[in-house]
Amino acid sequence: MRSRPLPSWLRPRWLTRLGESLLIGGQAVSALAKGQINTADLIAELMEAGPGSFLIVIITGLAAGTVFNIQVAAELTKQGAGATVGGILALGLAREIAPILTATLVTGKVATAYAAQLGTMKVTEQIDAITMLRTDPVQYLVVPRLLAMLIMTPVQCLLFFGVAVWSGQLSSTIVYSIPPEVFWNSVRGWMEPSDLPAMLLKAVVFGLQIAVISCGWGLTTRGGPKEVGTSTTGAVVMILVTVSLMDVVLTQLLFGA
Repeated sequence: MRSRPLPSWLRPRWLTRLGESLLIGGQAVSALAKGQINTADLIAELMEAGPGSFLIVIITGLAAGTVFNIQVAAELTKQGAGATVGGILALGLAREIAPILTATLVTGKVATAYAAQLGTMKVTEQIDAITMLRTDPVQYLVVPRLLAMLIMTPVQCLLFFGVAVWSGQLSSTIVYSIPPEVFWNSVRGWMEPSDLPAMLLKAVVFGLQIAVISCGWGLTTRGGPKEVGTSTTGAVVMILVTVSLMDVVLTQLLFGA
């Protein structure tokens, strides 16, 4: 007796695409572990995932560090605790703000490009052509993008953190007359040795999620060119949701009591 397929409301399209994306991601990770890397496109993907986004990360880091520090320093100086400003800023950036904002920026800059590029190739049947040439599209297209994100997301996160802390020190000194040595002593006193590795671990996990979902949504695009925009939007929404949920899990694992 043949089983009846589930009704469409029990298998929404986004859930199906998420499952397909996870399968694609699993294939890409397996190929990466075996060293099956398309080095011809790797440099271009590294440039797109890294230097192509550095300016956005620097500008946002300057703004985030300054604004966050003004809010914190304004209250702490009123309470006579201005010497703790640097430590609180650095701790908040390392544990939460830098990884999540970097992931958001990379999603807007890089993930949209990945989803749009692969979605366009899918609807114009270029993926089918690659398959007919006996080339694995996951190995050829996804692995370089995945590796680029695994390398460049923590680099961008570290850049964001450094710029934000530096801008916080400048704003503390200029606006609230907190000496630079007091600020940096507070940073060293509050930061734990494990905070930066934990920040980079978060960035690596977020980079993996961004690459898998953006490439998966691109490769599972159906229909005509109009669907490319829908896939790109859907990829961004899914990335932001899953990154937020993963952030809760990682924060509890890394910093929970």
